[in-house]
Amino acid sequence: MTDNVPVMSMLNTQMRYLTQRQTVLAQNVANIDTPGYKSKDLKKLDFSDLASSSGQRLAMTTTSPKHLESPGAGKDSTFTVNEVKTSEISPMGNTVNVEDEMHKVSDTNTQFQEATNLMKKYTQMLHEAASSH
Repeated sequence: MTDNVPVMSMLNTQMRYLTQRQTVLAQNVANIDTPGYKSKDLKKLDFSDLASSSGQRLAMTTTSPKHLESPGAGKDSTFTVNEVKTSEISPMGNTVNVEDEMHKVSDTNTQFQEATNLMKKYTQMLHEAASSH
């Protein structure tokens, strides 16, 4: 259902992105004392590209296993993880800054809550529109 509604699909993608980002940030914090560990973060999700492509294409429907797969089917749904460039390096060569990581965790949590609220509001709006007719 959510993949058929572009707004819901975009919110679903954002929530998957934010979930994976929390995992990466948690790994950074867990490795705060690991010598040589390089802090990581996800490549920023570009919603302008996502918005322009989400409503413009029709997805192929496969009704037989002999049909071609839909574009993107089977594609890895993970997001790009990059090392964070920083000028702060501990004597052990570790680049994790706990204050920066906690700020990112808090920001990611706020974004997740906003996406959840938008999804709830959009679902309520669709429900009201469907029940009014």
